[in-house]
Amino acid sequence: MAINLTPAQQAARLVDSLGPDALAQAQAYTTGNHWLLFLNVGVSLLVAFIMVRLRLLDRIADRMAHRKPWLSTFTISAAFLIISTLIALPWTIYTNWYRERSYSLSSQPLGDFLGQMATGELIGMVLGGLFLTGVYALIRRTGQRWWLWSGGLAGVAALVGLLAGPALIEPLFNEYKPVPPGEVRTALEEIADDVDIPHDRIFMYDGSRQSDRFTANVSGIGPTARIAISDVALKQASVAEVRAVTGHEAGHYKLGHIWRYAVIFPVLAMVFFFLMNRLFAPTARALGSDARLDEPRGLPVFAVVGSVLGLLVTPVTNTLTRVGETEADRYSLETVNEPDALATALVKTAEYRYPRPSALQEALFYTHPSVEKRALMAMEWKATHPPEVTK
Repeated sequence: MAINLTPAQQAARLVDSLGPDALAQAQAYTTGNHWLLFLNVGVSLLVAFIMVRLRLLDRIADRMAHRKPWLSTFTISAAFLIISTLIALPWTIYTNWYRERSYSLSSQPLGDFLGQMATGELIGMVLGGLFLTGVYALIRRTGQRWWLWSGGLAGVAALVGLLAGPALIEPLFNEYKPVPPGEVRTALEEIADDVDIPHDRIFMYDGSRQSDRFTANVSGIGPTARIAISDVALKQASVAEVRAVTGHEAGHYKLGHIWRYAVIFPVLAMVFFFLMNRLFAPTARALGSDARLDEPRGLPVFAVVGSVLGLLVTPVTNTLTRVGETEADRYSLETVNEPDALATALVKTAEYRYPRPSALQEALFYTHPSVEKRALMAMEWKATHPPEVTK
């Protein structure tokens, strides 16, 4: 006799299908990630302390004292980004490479990881150096309102990143090719039509190079918008799951979440710079630095204040992100209508995001609603939207 399960029972059964060992490993990995948020602040503090005590940026500033202000600022900023990365390199290797491999979430060789990291740091050095040069120019020229102008600059930088990222930066880390003809491409073309993305902007990329996670994304804005799906998804997912997950990502694009964050991000940046204006001097004294706010040799102080503020604001940004994720799930259900596939695809993400956190854990640390909660939403949709019977 068939047993009619409630949506909650169906969602629980899907999560239970992972088995106790997989759930225990997911819980350990996720809890570890939460601790890393705090430990990263400690590492930032240690890196800043080393740089201040050894006067690394002070020496560079002395050498650049008679150069043009913009060149001096850019050089010191770029040096800070490179030196801090090198000091923290052992920690980065542990958290971003060794730990991922130990949980079987990546098979990337260390050499490839370091090579891609070097590429990313080079890009970050140039773009970050330019951005910081702009911030220091605003500090010097706009007085006590520098934090307001710098927040606006951060917003402009974010928009430029959204435009340039898909076409110029992402191809430096992965190879993007058109999705080959077949069921998957046909399904993606239908979703692309719904969000007005041309078919020639539907790509497959070698995401398995960095991670074994099942993922897809709709990135960019305007002429750079595109759909990209990892080869992991093509290997591990059914066509229905590809449709459901890509429908979710298309929901972010169609619902204008990018523009929502384009407004929120500058506001958060203004708050960040406002607090930086107040906290820089006492933090510098605590670190033993005599740098002033308008001197780039004080960037280690910036980094410490930034890491602490970043940790404190995490629950706020996570809440905003969870709201968007829920809306994107609903969009996928409404347009693609693959509740079972969405639920099974979400369960596959439970290996790196424990599906049954406490309410407090989810509120503080989760960028997405819990997998079980999202699967429940899919099952509730299924219960209230039965498939049409064809005659």
